[in-house]
Amino acid sequence: EVHLVESGGGLVQPGGSLRLSCAASGFTVNDYWMFWLRQAPGKGFEWVALMNPIGGTIMYPESVLRRFTISRDDANNTVSLQMNSLKPEDTAMYYCAADSRYGGYATLNQKERYKYWGQGTQVTVSS
Repeated sequence: EVHLVESGGGLVQPGGSLRLSCAASGFTVNDYWMFWLRQAPGKGFEWVALMNPIGGTIMYPESVLRRFTISRDDANNTVSLQMNSLKPEDTAMYYCAADSRYGGYATLNQKERYKYWGQGTQVTVSS
């Protein structure tokens, strides 16, 4: 049975940092494209990071570029998201997702296209 379990969310002040982790079971993360997405209250999903199985392709949208970093720990079968210089607009539920293919830029914000999906962890950026 496949599971993705996110952790590491919480309340942080603007300018602070958080590190989210996603523990996978039932499949191997380095065989899949791994993604982080978020959903702010009242808004749709927004992808914030992706990594291909080999690890040579990593992408971020402009909204988090140079602030967020995705990484993978093959030994522990986990994927992490280091978030620095956090802003109030980063407040959202953050989800880890996996799929066997990239699927195209236009599909990245579509939850239904992902094969595996976690339960999410809440990040709140507020003073």
